[in-house]
Parts: sequence; C-alpha cells; structure tokens
Amino acid sequence: MEVILLDKIAKLGGLGDKVTVKSGYARNFLLPKGKAVFASKANVEHFEARRSELEAKLADVLTIAEARATKLTELAEVTIASKAGDEGKLFGSIGTRDIADAITEAGVEVVKAEVRLPLGSIREVGEFDIVLHLHNDVDTTVKIVVIAEA
Repeated sequence: MEVILLDKIAKLGGLGDKVTVKSGYARNFLLPKGKAVFASKANVEHFEARRSELEAKLADVLTIAEARATKLTELAEVTIASKAGDEGKLFGSIGTRDIADAITEAGVEVVKAEVRLPLGSIREVGEFDIVLHLHNDVDTTVKIVVIAEA
C-alpha cells in the first residue's frame, strides 16, 4: 500500500515521502495517528498545498524538543530513593514510570514513553546514565542516582 508520510517516521522516511508499507501497518498505525495519508492523486495535491504548514509544525516540535533537551542537560543528576537490602539490591525495581516521575518532579516534564531502558529495569543501588528519546532527532542523557531508603 502506498502512503504519503505527514511526519518523520524512524526507519521509514520523512515528511512528504511516498513509501510502500504493509496494509496492516498503514490501516492500524499510520492512518489513525495522522502520520500518513493514502497516496491518491487528490491527496498528493492536497499535501503539496499544505506542505509548508506541515514543515513549520514539525520545525516547532523539534525546537520544543531541543529546548527540553537543554533543560535536561542542566539537571546535574536526579536521585531516586528505594528500599534496598544490605548488599545494594532493591526490593522491587525502578522502571520507566518511576524515572519519568522523578525527572518531572525535578522540573522537566517527561513521559514514560520517552525513557529508554535497553537493559531492563534498574534493580540495584548506584549511578546510571539513562537515555531519553524526546524526538526522532533529539536524544539526551540524564544521570539517575539510586540510593537506599533509610
């Protein structure tokens, strides 16, 4: 199925690209989320008329993400207290929601979908560098310090 992308999609293309995708991906993800339209002649003409408006909107989203990234780099570190045993192992774990809530309390709004934990949840006391994926083009790192609760 051929679609025209209305947003930059990782590993697929950028704004205005005409790409061929599987029909289920188009019907269930791209079209309902407003990230693409069918590549019919009428839609191509309508897209070309709106192209500058869409590019300006994407540029605004990118500048907002870059501003959030600079605020996050200004944070020296974020501390999370959790119950832990004598050997430094946590009772439970710290996941993406806990990290997002701690960073939001520190002053920068972050949602849990932006937190990347490729090795899984944090299960021990220590310092960890966590990657935040704010935009397709903007990634930043925040130092998380996990301490044992007294």
